[in-house]
Amino acid sequence: GIVGVFGYGGGVIGRYSDVPEQFPTIAHFHTIRVNQPASKFYTTDYLRKICEMWDYRGSGMTNFHGSTGDMVFLGTSTDQLEPIFYDLTHQMNVDLGGSGSNLRTPSCCIGKARCEWSCLDTQEICYNLTQTYQDELHRPAFPYKFKFKISGCPNDCVAAIARSCCSIIGTWRDDIRIDQEAVKAYIGGEIAPNGGAHSDRDWGPFDIQKEVIDLCPTGCMYMDGDELKIDNRECTRCMHCINVMPAALRPGTDTGATILCGAKAPILDGAQMSTLAIPFIKMEDDFDEFKEFVDNIWDWWMEEGKNRERFGELIQRQSLQEFIRRANLKPIPQMVKEPRSNPYVFWSEDEVPGGWERDIKAFRARHAA
Repeated sequence: GIVGVFGYGGGVIGRYSDVPEQFPTIAHFHTIRVNQPASKFYTTDYLRKICEMWDYRGSGMTNFHGSTGDMVFLGTSTDQLEPIFYDLTHQMNVDLGGSGSNLRTPSCCIGKARCEWSCLDTQEICYNLTQTYQDELHRPAFPYKFKFKISGCPNDCVAAIARSCCSIIGTWRDDIRIDQEAVKAYIGGEIAPNGGAHSDRDWGPFDIQKEVIDLCPTGCMYMDGDELKIDNRECTRCMHCINVMPAALRPGTDTGATILCGAKAPILDGAQMSTLAIPFIKMEDDFDEFKEFVDNIWDWWMEEGKNRERFGELIQRQSLQEFIRRANLKPIPQMVKEPRSNPYVFWSEDEVPGGWERDIKAFRARHAA
């Protein structure tokens, strides 16, 4: 908020030296965040052009990429901010990224562009959210920063589940596809496990029991003779078996996303992982169902959030029950972190016949000794 470009509240992080008379060349050293392309696809022509611009108008130092995902340009003076903004938007067709108490630049994994495991078009989701929430991205109005990160499959290559306020993780809800002949080829040593990633030394013959079945977190896999069987009702889509035997196992075809909320690095209450909100959503029709969920949680956060309180910290402070209610979700067992240890059950007024405003005399008459 110290310094910026006309019409934007974010994108520029003001940096001033405390001793400008001693170091006049870095009296100003502002940082510019630039919205990266989805999945970080660049052409050499674009990279050359943007680096030449920064050599001319800034320090020449860059950071590819910040933890939010942006290209970060380190070090320029106040008088160069508007020319830089003009060059980025008019010459290079890119926008500033997010900074401050606003929506940070959405980021995603490489998705279906190059990854055969991706269950989502991560680039389309990332681009759509960026275009939809332009005002939230450029004009800070939140209690603190808010991050979307999109991973195409449960391998979560952008670490969304550990770093974003709203994690969008690709998944499937039908059965894992099995090629039994390829399973036999892995067992027989004809195909190297893990895509050959551990071929630096001889680890001995592949042991499917030890390396796959025994490591399944829910124990949903077993061998029936020479065939691999999976109880898909128990599968949590951890992807371990698929990673070890990619030629034999593939995700299902009924794909969508799991939505989680509340991850962050240590700020007020320490680091925390995302909490499951929606176990499966198709992510179709311009993502309207997902955007309705986002509107609900943002309304709650902007109404109840404290200054510099991340969304995950609001959930922690006001309870998961309140999050579920304000997000207009139905509670499900997957949301439960541990069995309930509190003997009390709390009801809201609309769950109690007659509400709280009942006739005490009528109540006593019904329960007279």
